[in-house]
Amino acid sequence: MQYPNTYYASTAIAQPIRAPLQGDIEVDVCIVGAGIAGLSCALELINLGKTVAIVEREAVAWGASGRSGGLVMAGWAQGLDAIEQRVGLKKSQALFELSVRGVDKIRQNITDYALQHCDLKEGQLMAARYPQGDELRAKLHYMADNYEFSLAFLETEQVREICRTQRYFQGLYSSQSFHFHPLNYCLGLAQVLEEKGVLIFEKTAVHEVKSTAGSQSVITATGNIQARQVVFCGGGYSGGETPELKRSFLPISTYMLLTEPLGPLASQLISRPISIMDDRRAGDYYRLVEGDRLLWGSRISTAKKTDEDHLATLLRQDMVAVYPELGEVKIDKCWSGLMAYAGHKMPIVTEPKKGQWICSAFGGHGLNTGTVCGTLVAQAICGINNDYRQLEPFGLAWNGGVLGPVVANLTYKYLRIRDQWQERV
Repeated sequence: MQYPNTYYASTAIAQPIRAPLQGDIEVDVCIVGAGIAGLSCALELINLGKTVAIVEREAVAWGASGRSGGLVMAGWAQGLDAIEQRVGLKKSQALFELSVRGVDKIRQNITDYALQHCDLKEGQLMAARYPQGDELRAKLHYMADNYEFSLAFLETEQVREICRTQRYFQGLYSSQSFHFHPLNYCLGLAQVLEEKGVLIFEKTAVHEVKSTAGSQSVITATGNIQARQVVFCGGGYSGGETPELKRSFLPISTYMLLTEPLGPLASQLISRPISIMDDRRAGDYYRLVEGDRLLWGSRISTAKKTDEDHLATLLRQDMVAVYPELGEVKIDKCWSGLMAYAGHKMPIVTEPKKGQWICSAFGGHGLNTGTVCGTLVAQAICGINNDYRQLEPFGLAWNGGVLGPVVANLTYKYLRIRDQWQERV
């Protein structure tokens, strides 16, 4: 199966050839989309005794799930302050706890199923781009007092001991966050699912879903799936099979590069194998892979296609602005991917029609939230609980139509200008 030319694809574990759907089958639940949300939903369903089929237009974790930064942390794409304003502190606390469950679930799956080559490494630093020690200490205490979430405050000297750059000042360190190889995690999970009896069909696009007498007919070009329930778990590449979802999110591009091996320079610039992100509104995030290669992500836009050379130039500028020593380093790979962002920056988890579920729009925080939301939908289908309803305040909402991408791009540019202004003060 052909994957985009990413670092993850070049280091992916071997996988079986998965044929498209041929003919008609019947299962309890059909899942559309084999990203981290769909795989997580399937795992919970099969463990609860349901028969499950997954149909995927491309390949397992072909989209954002398999080409993200690989950073796993508590929280949502939307900030807690905005969530509190919308639903109040108590409900915000419950939502944060769900996000923590997503982090723990990934770590637990890697251990329980002995998933290989996930390359999990603990720890994450959030570094400030301008002095704000008092603000970061206040955030640390707020998270501890209101969310029972521990962070460690680092002075400027401590941050610069980890990141040898004058760009950073104070920081917050999370020992509960980690980073890993997201594609290998998903591919390993897919193999576990197939061993448990889940059917996975790749290169199988859904043309239509028809609902009749409490049953769902998932129609493809080469066969149909009859199911009691269907769960749409597509992301930024989702098509017309879910028009309600298509009208409710924007496909947002994010960008990454991989450097050549840096040799001793890698540990001279970044002294610990943790993930690093800055505190800007549209910030950088990065980590070392294979010991001495830098995997760097930054920038977003609504452009679905970008010239690779131009993209590499832009990302190099961001990287060199932090680490001037990397000015002449060769860029081995550069790629983009589409995330699904709702206007409220929260996942869309809902049952808009009886027996038809949507579990999507995880924004730039999809690894933990896709995991927990997929699990919650499975538990609701099986009658275990209705915890997914905690996300009901953030449902299907209009994405702005043709003006949506324009507004998103202008907003991003405005945020970059604010970041640049603050860093000059």
